[in-house]
Amino acid sequence: MSSPEAPPPPSRMDTSGESLGDLVSELTGDLSKLMRQELELAKAEIRQEAAKAGKATGMLAAAGFAGYLTTVLLSLALVFALGAVMPLGWAALIVAALWGVTGAVLYSSGRAKLRTVNPKPERTVETLKEDAEWAKHPTR
Repeated sequence: MSSPEAPPPPSRMDTSGESLGDLVSELTGDLSKLMRQELELAKAEIRQEAAKAGKATGMLAAAGFAGYLTTVLLSLALVFALGAVMPLGWAALIVAALWGVTGAVLYSSGRAKLRTVNPKPERTVETLKEDAEWAKHPTR
């Protein structure tokens, strides 16, 4: 007495026994899982890039500090070089005045450039308006 063979289990692609609701539910679940995985991948990539940016920022800050120290020491060297031909007080005053003029010029230039900055992303606002218009009338 041999028992009849059991039918093979339905494959994922065999939809003959599934209702439309089951298929939609499965599709929704798969899409949700895919979106979660993509979000996790994006988070991992952002963390990795943020770490690289942090290291680069640290190096730039150290370079800025080294440049600052170089400027201070060169200024002192200039003071002492001028001190060879005049009193040190006057030499220090001349170097300080040079730095004051340099600072004033940089301030003025930076302020003028800052006035030209527009914080509103004009192109993005325009494309969003176009997208909204298209959504209202997609056949145009």
